[in-house]
Amino acid sequence: MSAALSAETRTELIRAAFAARKFAYVPYSHFRVGAALLAQDGRVFTGCNIENAGYTPTNCAERTALFKAVSEGVTHFSAIAIVGSLEGKTNTLVTGPCGVCRQALYEFGGPSLIVIMAKSEEDYVETTLGELLPYGFGPRNLELDPV
Repeated sequence: MSAALSAETRTELIRAAFAARKFAYVPYSHFRVGAALLAQDGRVFTGCNIENAGYTPTNCAERTALFKAVSEGVTHFSAIAIVGSLEGKTNTLVTGPCGVCRQALYEFGGPSLIVIMAKSEEDYVETTLGELLPYGFGPRNLELDPV
């Protein structure tokens, strides 16, 4: 089971995700996503989605935050907040991580990673990566040290 987040930490992560969303490069879908990833050491790494005319090189906000963190030597995480909406619109649905992001996050956060999918600071769904990706494949499947 995941460790509980304080209300203050949850709010800070959601705010950071909204701030990161402003930098999204989305000339094709016009769907902006921001993410804020909380490392176990307390640092927060943010990311936004970055589209590409070739579509395949497009990168999601969650993986942008994750790759920034890993490129700085941080590989253990406890929570992520994700927000998304069409440009100029208010969130009416939560934005969850895509399957590729779920797998990438599983590698470094495992099933206990807390996932906050927010419409606002007050309106969000909080779950775990294990609930979003049951039977996830990770280091334990390869008999390596678990996350």
